[in-house]
Amino acid sequence: MKNRWMIWLVVLGALVRAENIDPYNTDSQYGWAENAGWLNAEPGVGGGMQVDANQVSGWVWGENIGWINLHCVNTNNCRNVRFGVVNDGAGNLSGFAWGENVGWINFSPTYGGVTIDAQGRMTGWAWGENIGWIRFDGAQIWSVRVCIVTLDDLANFASDWLAVGSLPGNLDLTGAVDMTDFALFAQKWLTYCPDGWLLK
Repeated sequence: MKNRWMIWLVVLGALVRAENIDPYNTDSQYGWAENAGWLNAEPGVGGGMQVDANQVSGWVWGENIGWINLHCVNTNNCRNVRFGVVNDGAGNLSGFAWGENVGWINFSPTYGGVTIDAQGRMTGWAWGENIGWIRFDGAQIWSVRVCIVTLDDLANFASDWLAVGSLPGNLDLTGAVDMTDFALFAQKWLTYCPDGWLLK
């Protein structure tokens, strides 16, 4: 019984990972699968999609198909089955996600493919053999948007730097904007936002 509880704790821990989707809270978190309906990259429960310069991890929720696992790191199972969505650092995605109810989803099929532009907007199409095409952008009606450190963040940080001690420039959460925050900002410049990025 104890082992069963430990397994559930690991699964729940994976589901509550933070995400960096929809940084401006404009509902930029949805994709559309032609045979499965809406897919939510920032669901209200569990963890959502997490994008960094090397990979895409976390989970996407489909009301009609359940959870889609974007990377084997979510379940600490990479030793047994190695899969995942890869980011080349320039926003070109490749690799496979896994849905228990829909099978493998290819993020760089021969025709289509998913990319992330300089403003963090995901565009393009992924392919699932059992569910067909999944579209990540919808011509301003709906889309998935990723948090990226931008020139606006630089302006926000500079403003807070000049008014030392204020938020959101307090990146290390010590209560004051200082050189450590500046170093953190420089480290994250032009990369994908870390969990809880404060400057948007």
